[in-house]
Amino acid sequence: MTAGVLLSGCDTDQVSLATNAKANQPVPPKLLAAMVEKDMDLQSPILVRLFKQEAELEVWKQTRSGQFALLKTYPICRWSGDLGPKVREGDRQAPEGFYSINPSQMNPQSAYYLSFNTGYPNAFDKALGRTGSQLMVHGDCSSRGCYAMTDEQIAEIYSLGRESFFGGQKAFQLQAYPFKMTPVNMAKHRNNPNMPFWKMIKEGYDHFEVTRQEPKVDFCEKKYVFDATRPPDAKRDPVFDASAKCPAYVIPEDVVAAVRGKQARDEAEYARLVAKGTPVARMNTGIDGGMNKVFAAKIPEGSTGLSEGAEGTTLQMLAMAKAPGTIPGHVNPPKPNLDSVASAPAPQEEPVVAVTAPATSTRVATAQPAEKPQEKSGGFFSNLGRKMGMGSSETTATTPPPPQATASVAPTATTTTPPTAASRLKAAVTRFVPGHDKKEAAKDTPKPAVAAAKPTEPAKPDTRLAQTRPTLKPSVSDGAGEATQIMGAAPVVSSNSFDSRFGAVK
Repeated sequence: MTAGVLLSGCDTDQVSLATNAKANQPVPPKLLAAMVEKDMDLQSPILVRLFKQEAELEVWKQTRSGQFALLKTYPICRWSGDLGPKVREGDRQAPEGFYSINPSQMNPQSAYYLSFNTGYPNAFDKALGRTGSQLMVHGDCSSRGCYAMTDEQIAEIYSLGRESFFGGQKAFQLQAYPFKMTPVNMAKHRNNPNMPFWKMIKEGYDHFEVTRQEPKVDFCEKKYVFDATRPPDAKRDPVFDASAKCPAYVIPEDVVAAVRGKQARDEAEYARLVAKGTPVARMNTGIDGGMNKVFAAKIPEGSTGLSEGAEGTTLQMLAMAKAPGTIPGHVNPPKPNLDSVASAPAPQEEPVVAVTAPATSTRVATAQPAEKPQEKSGGFFSNLGRKMGMGSSETTATTPPPPQATASVAPTATTTTPPTAASRLKAAVTRFVPGHDKKEAAKDTPKPAVAAAKPTEPAKPDTRLAQTRPTLKPSVSDGAGEATQIMGAAPVVSSNSFDSRFGAVK
């Protein structure tokens, strides 16, 4: 009978949530320590915010004071589509707006390790005729309209949501934005056709920013309404219908005053930035979504796509850091920016052309034996780097030393006196010393060998790279390993499992 009561009202996903080992992994000790430091309870309510341009997922948690505080920020491994809301099934757009996540949306049987359904389309989306289904936040770092994390990340986020349900939270709020709704970002995207929609959801963003409370979300007249309450003379709460006329409602005066103050400051800064001539962000140039630069740095020819993040040297530096989880081999990074594509080959190819172009045919003949060992070495370390998760930008960083070494050889070959003197005296001496050409050839033979020996000096940079790259390979795997250990890769299903505790909540 107890089992029947427990399972009543639960679908198969909820039942599996009680028995699935992945879904019952404990909250990592580091997060528990952070909760203690920030005066949070393990089972207090949570709130999630997503930002496409920054490629970040924030988990906020309620403190004992009743307000929400930021617990942890997770870099998003992959999101697809463009900045802007999802409109129709198959458009590859990750949704934007406010959504509610209840226990039935938690999916421990996900094909992407673990996941939870965003709840798209909400009442607002449906009122506009928008279509789509199964839009998730999940693992596996692969997205076709979803927000994809690493498996280790989603396991951690999943555990935080699970514990909030154990604590009595009926649903946690998911806020998805194109970017952080700051005056700078609003100024950069001021010409975007989605701006009216973004200004509307910025209202909810501002409510949360000034109150640090989860904003109450309603819909009427095909628009969002935040923190609406019944008028003082009303006897019951207003009833909202996304497609119908808005009922009579009011917003608490203290909230209105705080929000208006923030918006006035934002608008003044926005006007200043526009007057200053802040450049307008480019529209989508065919790039499908984005990726946080932490992950882009780990992938050969990786790019942040539509997400923010400096390319080149910055990505190389980030490649030294540990990735927050395991990046699967099938990950498909967003296409690079067109400007990056146009400029990327130049640093790799120009040094080679600069070395070979001014060289005479004789120099090319001597340069090839010298460069072949270098090319072999470069190819080996390049392949090794790819296996270790380092991008082509690192290969580019290793290519300049060989041209420098080759360039130093070329002047030596040009300024060396013996070949020059031999060439000048050759015509005169040959008349008196037959067979001199053979001797001259013998003299020239060791010199290419010397020239070939000098280019081996750039092997030192390759040796240094060989020493640093092995430390990068564990950076990805170790990051995953640490995360797995922290989160308890050996799943612990205690007697106080979701089965027993969630039954009490229901």
